[in-house]
Amino acid sequence: MAPTTRERLLEAGLEMLLQHGYNDLGIQALLQATGTPKGSFYHYFRSKEDFALQVIDRYMDEVHQGLDAALGDQSLPPLDRARRFFELSREKYRRDGYLGCMLGGLGQELSGINPTFAEKIEGCFGELTQRLSACLEEARQRGDIPLDSDPRELANLLLNCWEGAALRSRLWRDPTPLDQMLDFYFLAATRG
Repeated sequence: MAPTTRERLLEAGLEMLLQHGYNDLGIQALLQATGTPKGSFYHYFRSKEDFALQVIDRYMDEVHQGLDAALGDQSLPPLDRARRFFELSREKYRRDGYLGCMLGGLGQELSGINPTFAEKIEGCFGELTQRLSACLEEARQRGDIPLDSDPRELANLLLNCWEGAALRSRLWRDPTPLDQMLDFYFLAATRG
């Protein structure tokens, strides 16, 4: 079944927001890339901001699929499942040319000037943290990380470190910062 006009616009938006950010996303370029008339865009989206917020929702659908695939793999211990999610993300970054995390990029670009985006992106990071902290709580219960660890705090730290490494990976167009961060974090987490 062929994708709808709305789906084509959102898919193109994923790529264009990752490559160009919000401020350099031209609606005309989006319409040309998808062969969509201007009126159709405004049939599906109230504004450029509404469009970008819906692209973030589409991005989060992909993130949740990755979380489900990695964290739901009960054949792996919890720490391996958490690391696997980030390894899957690293693989996606490689396919995208090491452009990093769209949430991180948009957050850096817009969070200080647009409260709507700041709230949306922080909400997305909150969802990630919640899912990761449940997995880290399982690791704590198993004794894989110290019992006095705070899984929510560890999940926030993991996500914060990852976003910083993703930025450096984007700057270098290289996975080394991502790999180094994962090795350091998971070694440190197990030692407490």
